[in-house]
Amino acid sequence: MKDHSARHSGFEETVIALILGLMTLITFVNVVLRYLFNASLIWGLEVVLILFAWLVLFGVSYGVKVTAHLGVDALTNVLSPGLRRTVALIAGLLCIIYAALLVKGAWDYWAPFAELPPTTGRWFPTGIDWGARGRSFYITDQVPMPGFLRFLEDLINYGETYDKLPRVVPYAILPLGMALLLFRFVQATWLIWTGKRDSLIVSHEVEDEIAGTDDSDTVDATFDDLPGKGK
Repeated sequence: MKDHSARHSGFEETVIALILGLMTLITFVNVVLRYLFNASLIWGLEVVLILFAWLVLFGVSYGVKVTAHLGVDALTNVLSPGLRRTVALIAGLLCIIYAALLVKGAWDYWAPFAELPPTTGRWFPTGIDWGARGRSFYITDQVPMPGFLRFLEDLINYGETYDKLPRVVPYAILPLGMALLLFRFVQATWLIWTGKRDSLIVSHEVEDEIAGTDDSDTVDATFDDLPGKGK
């Protein structure tokens, strides 16, 4: 069970690492081409911006999963454990509602690009807007259309050829990222309910460990390693 959990956690970290790696690689290649060959990847900057957006939105939900988001807990720290748990559950419920609103907004924005119907209702979905105008013809500025995505032409663009990547692809992170955020908030709230977690924000354990470290000992150890010092 522990190994399965570790593999699951490692998968998310791997995705983040891959996005960072692609951003670094594209930027590096672009710099080399520009300064050595007086050329550049026309689509490089746009792809990096898309990847950065994916990284941020994916990282938001991952931060909830690993309890990495910062927060102010000056008030909750003075509460009793039982009351603190109640406050954490209320906070979790509010976060779930907030994430659900984000999911609706993200879907309603992205759906027309995929020739799918958005929902009706200002805050909560009250139905399906079957008469919404599609936006599948919108494309990116410079990113070329990869061959393995040509099926989208028949699927959502009525057989019309894309000469650039359709925006439905990079914008897909909106509903995906918000849905994952909602899932992570539900998961975190459940862990608080079952007593396996006590907060939605980052723990002070690391901060306490750092505060307990003797900085003077660290400095002395560093100087002892310098040539002519220590041994």
